[in-house]
Formats: sequence, C-alpha cells, structure tokens
Amino acid sequence: MAYSFMDLAFDVLKSAEKALTYQEIWQTGELDGTASKVQTKGKTPWTTLGAQLYVDVRDNPASRFIKVGKRPARFFLKARSDEITDDVVAKIEKAVETEPKKTGGYKERDLHPVVAYFTYANPAFNHGRLVITKTIFHEKSKGSGYQSWTHPDMVGFSIPLDDWSTDVIDFNELSDRNALTVFSFELKRSLTKSTYRESFFQAVSNSSWAHQGYLVAAEIADDDDLLAELDRLASSFGIGIIHVNLADLGESRVVYPARIRTELDWETINKLCEQNSDFKKFLQSVKIDVTARRIHRAEYDAVKPDIDEYVAKLLAGGGS
Repeated sequence: MAYSFMDLAFDVLKSAEKALTYQEIWQTGELDGTASKVQTKGKTPWTTLGAQLYVDVRDNPASRFIKVGKRPARFFLKARSDEITDDVVAKIEKAVETEPKKTGGYKERDLHPVVAYFTYANPAFNHGRLVITKTIFHEKSKGSGYQSWTHPDMVGFSIPLDDWSTDVIDFNELSDRNALTVFSFELKRSLTKSTYRESFFQAVSNSSWAHQGYLVAAEIADDDDLLAELDRLASSFGIGIIHVNLADLGESRVVYPARIRTELDWETINKLCEQNSDFKKFLQSVKIDVTARRIHRAEYDAVKPDIDEYVAKLLAGGGS
C-alpha cells in the first residue's frame, strides 16, 4: 500500500514533543525525509494533508489523531492524548495570541500591483481570460468623510475579445449583453478576529454593485473561528475572499468565491461615476475598448514583469 498523508502525520507525531499544525507536520516531514515518501504532484501538499486531517478527526471514530485547540488547530496522536491537558492547550493558544506579527513596512496601496498581477496571472481566478484592473484613488472623490465606504480600491473587467469571434460578440450585444464582466476589489493588509467585520462590510458597501465583488488581504490570521466566520459572511452576502500570499505569490488563491451577479447596480454605478473621476474614466475606457474591440492597456493598472522583486522589496520594508 502506498505511503499516505495520514502515514506521514502518524510518523511525525509519534516523536513530536507537542501538538503541531498541519503545516508544521509537513515541514517536519520535509526535514526528516518522511515527506518524500508521499507520492503527490500537488503544489501545496500541506493543504492536502490539512484537509485530510480535519476530515479524519471530524468524521472517523477510529481516527488515530485528535485536534488540539483552534487558534490555529493542532493535531496529536490519540494514543498520546493524556499528554494534552487544558493547561497545555491554554499555553499554546496564549503563545499564538502574543506572538509578534511579521507584517513588513508596506502600505495598503502597495498591494495594488500585487492584486493587478493576481487577477491577470492566476488561472483559478480568471479562468484563462484576461482580467484588467484600475486603481480608484479615494482622494479624487467629491465630498468628504465617507469615501472609504463608498468607493472600491480597485475595479476590473473582462471581455472575451480574444476568445469569441467578432460576430459572436456583436450578436451578444443584441441579445444577452453578458460578455462583459465587471469586478470590484476592497484591499486590506490583514484580516484578524478584531478587524474582519469592519473590513468585510466595507467590501459589501463598496463592491456589491459589480458582477463580482472581493475582499482582498495579504495576511489572514490562521484561526478556525475566523475562517468559519468569513465563510459564513461570504455565503450570506456574496462577497468573495482573496488571499494574496506575499511570502509565495504562487500560493495566492481565492479563499471563498464571490457570488456572480447577473445584473449591475446602475444607481450605485452612477453615484460612483459622479463622485470619482477615476471611476468615470474607467467606464469611458471600457466603453471605448469594447466598441473598438481592442484593449488600450495604458489606461489601466500595469502588470509588473518583475513582481517577485517588487514583493521582496515590500517585505523588506521598502514600500513602493
């Protein structure tokens, strides 16, 4: 029988001095060579390991494992469960809560090029189609006091000019008029248990007008309760969650997909157009490009060819 992820977890935890997260189990397996026994072609095998552990502990009465704590959850052998006391769990969770965060010195707006790259390059998000973004500068908005709860940080669009023939696009204009997809993005440096509600409902306020609205964060706390609550809110309000992983851009992903809306909120779009010149310019540019059947890239956010160098600079505290 092939060596499985569960075999890896069992062998690592046999000699572990304490309960480990699934990431720590995989890292330990890589260090001692155990992970090399697992036959997997996945790019994120630790995620597969974590999913199998969660399901096994939850659904298998004969599981060899137990879950310890939830901020984040750790795993240990059921046969060694007498080593896990309430005091041990409390100490583990307190250590996590007081652990200093390594956030770097970048600003929220420094994330815009990263999001522009993600929407352009991530096939799980764009499904192979071109998605182009434009930054909306809040300081250009008319009025005062409520811009951050009115305007998204970034908007984007996709239209299959390269995938559909001209005749099909023309016919779509006469019938369904659904070739164009409009996106809205609210960006945050981090989502934690103390900040997620305000951030999420800001995204609801700013992004519910679009076909797809997203809350994007570079840091999402590894907390089961937080993730469960984000899942609930995403399901209830239709705003998706994206994690742009600055430590490994290849691991950036859509955590929870947005609910796709078939109709745009035209009253809100009109309000945004009246209040913000960047948003108005975005509408004008998209109209020109759809009519001309050609994307004028200079009108939108640039996609950095040296994105890895850019992110390395951010993490080093250099900013943009």
